[in-house]
Amino acid sequence: MTTKTPSTDNRSLTDAELLRYARQVLLTGWDIDAQLRLKSARIVMIGAGGLGCPASETLVRAGLGEVHLIDDDVIEMSNLQRQSLFLPSDIGAAKALTAAQMLKQINPLISAKGTVARLTLDNAYELLELAAGKPDLLLDCTDNFATRDIINRISVRYQIPLLSASAIAMQGQLALYEPQLKSGCYHCVFGDVSTDEAVDERTCANSGVLASTTAIIGNLQANAALHYLGLNTNPLTGKLLLWDGSRMQQRMMGYRQDTSCPICAL
Repeated sequence: MTTKTPSTDNRSLTDAELLRYARQVLLTGWDIDAQLRLKSARIVMIGAGGLGCPASETLVRAGLGEVHLIDDDVIEMSNLQRQSLFLPSDIGAAKALTAAQMLKQINPLISAKGTVARLTLDNAYELLELAAGKPDLLLDCTDNFATRDIINRISVRYQIPLLSASAIAMQGQLALYEPQLKSGCYHCVFGDVSTDEAVDERTCANSGVLASTTAIIGNLQANAALHYLGLNTNPLTGKLLLWDGSRMQQRMMGYRQDTSCPICAL
């Protein structure tokens, strides 16, 4: 079996890419230029679980150029209910490496890599490979407030746009922060939650989550990323999307930068 390698020319689409993405480039408002921008984009996704699986799969199927998944966890039986890139035979394997391998099988025309590590303020420069340039977008696909707070600080420190999603039970949230615009950050919206142990303990592991919740929020996250990377637009500017699966309702809550925010208003 011949393995195809991703195209390194981001100025044009190959015949294989034109055929694969044909239905997408036919869209009104999405053309060859948008597809080329997506092809040249590089993202870093923190978390390869319930949100990371559907978000990364949709982006890779759509033609994202490069995805780097960072996760220090291994696959467990309970993950298979919602983490769609994994099979029973993957139990015990590293999520980041397994997900990256599956993504390359889904679309051999893209580049995907996994790193088994926990992202921190101290190792962010190295793990995000900032010496080679900033990624176009950070995707927060984690499941606890303390980690989201760290990712937000990294986003602001290095001025990298952050697409943050969360999903628990039958509810989800989504926001796209652009620190370079001084329009607000995760801390502006949620305050100082990193030291609140009671809040930090609410994860999918101990609170539960419906399989459809992560699938829907992960794909909403991918949709926002496609608009941002392909069309250079932020469909969530100054807005926090709130989704309630039990009532089949979705609403937007506005926010703006907290002028006293210790993270982004310095």
